[in-house]
Amino acid sequence: MQSQFQTERSPQATAGNTRIGYISRMSSASKSLSIAQVLACGAAIVTLSMGIRHGFGLWLQPITQAQGWTRETFAFAIAIQNIAWGVAGIFAGMVADRFGAFRVIIVGALFYAFGLFGMAHASTPLTFALTAGVLIGIAQAGTTYAVVYGVIGRNVSAERRSWAMGITAAAGSFGQFLMVPTEGFLISSFGWQQALVILGFGALMIVPLAWGLREPAFADGGVVHRDQSILQALREAFKYPSFQLLMAGYFVCGFQVVFIGVHMPSYLKDKGLSPQVASYALALIGLFNVFGTYAAGVLGQKLAKRKILAFIYLSRAAAISIFLLVPLTPTSVYIFSSVMGLLWLSTVPPTNAAVAQIFGVAHFSMLGGFVFFSHQIGSFMGVWLGGVLYDRTGSYDIVWVIAIALGIFAALINLPVKETAIVRPPRGHHGAASAA
Repeated sequence: MQSQFQTERSPQATAGNTRIGYISRMSSASKSLSIAQVLACGAAIVTLSMGIRHGFGLWLQPITQAQGWTRETFAFAIAIQNIAWGVAGIFAGMVADRFGAFRVIIVGALFYAFGLFGMAHASTPLTFALTAGVLIGIAQAGTTYAVVYGVIGRNVSAERRSWAMGITAAAGSFGQFLMVPTEGFLISSFGWQQALVILGFGALMIVPLAWGLREPAFADGGVVHRDQSILQALREAFKYPSFQLLMAGYFVCGFQVVFIGVHMPSYLKDKGLSPQVASYALALIGLFNVFGTYAAGVLGQKLAKRKILAFIYLSRAAAISIFLLVPLTPTSVYIFSSVMGLLWLSTVPPTNAAVAQIFGVAHFSMLGGFVFFSHQIGSFMGVWLGGVLYDRTGSYDIVWVIAIALGIFAALINLPVKETAIVRPPRGHHGAASAA
C-alpha cells in the first residue's frame, strides 16, 4: 500500500506571513498510528536500547582488568561504537524514511543481541572493537532516536511533536535509571561475561515491540514518495546556516555526555569512592533526565528552542565547573548527577523538533541522522580523549576543562538559530522534484 505525502501550513506561519513553511504529513489520517501506540512502543524500544547502552561504563574496569587491557583500549572500542552509530544512523534514517521504521528496528535489535554476545566473548582488542564498537553501534542506529522520532514526526501533529519527542527521550532516561543498577547487579551476581549474555537476550525484546511501529503506509512493501529527492533535501539542509549550528551544538552534547557516562565511574573510583557511588550517580542522571527531557519537550512547544538549548549548554558548563571546585564526596557526586540529569538528554527534543520544524518530516529521520552523526563525532572525541589523556597524564583534568569550554561555545552558537519553516516554491513551480 502506497501513500503520498501532502503539505500543510507550519504552525509558525501566520495568516499574513508570506514566509510559509511546509511540513509533510500522511495524506490520510486513517493511515496514521495512534499517538498512544507510537509513544508506548517507541518509548519502550528507546528504554531498552538506551538503558543497556548507558551502563557500558560499568564494564570498563572489569573487562580491562580481566583482559589486561588499558583503559584506552576499552575507550577506543566505545568511541568506535559512537562513530558506527552515527554513520549507520544516516543510512538507517534513509531506509526508515522510505520503507518505514519497522524493518530497521528489527535488524537493529538482532545486531544488538549479536554485539552483546560477541562483546562477552571477545578475546582481543580487535574483536572487542568489532563487537562492542561496530555491531552495537549499528544496532543503536536502528533502535534509538532518529528512527523512532521519524515515526513520531509522521504520526503526531506539529502542535504536539516536541511534547511527544520529550516523552520518548524521557523513556530513554528512565531506561538509564532502570538499567544501570540492573546491570551493576548482573555484573556482581553473575560476572561481567554472563551479564552481557543476559543483556543480549534482553535486547531481543525490542523485536515484538517493533510491531507496534509498523505504519500502514509502509505495509506490504509500500514506499512513500516525497516531493524532494534525498540529494535535494541534503543540499537544502547543508546550505542552511541554522542546520550547521544545530549540528555543531550537538557535537558538544555528545562530547560531554559520553565522556561523563563512560569515564565518571573510573574517575570516582580513582578518587577513592566506592563503585556503588558511581552506580547510584549514573542512576540519578537517568532518573532526573526523565524530568529534564520531558520538561524540554513541553517547553519546546512554548519557547524558542534555540534559547532552551543555549540555557542547557551553559548550565552544563556551570555544573561541571562547580563539581570540580567543591570537595569530592558522595553527596557532591549525587548533587552533580542530579543536576546533570536534568540537562543530560534534554537537548534531544528541542534539537530534533527544530529540525522537523525547519525542514518538515519527509526526510526527517535522515536529517536527524546527520545531526546525530555530529553528536557521535563528539561522543568519539569525548570517550577517546578521556582514555588517551588519562593514560598520558594519569588524570581526567584536561578533559573536564575541555567539556566546560565546549559548553560555553555550544550555548553561544545556538542563539542565532532560525527556527521558522524554510520557504520552498510550491510543487510544480519549477517542475515536481523526483521522488527519492
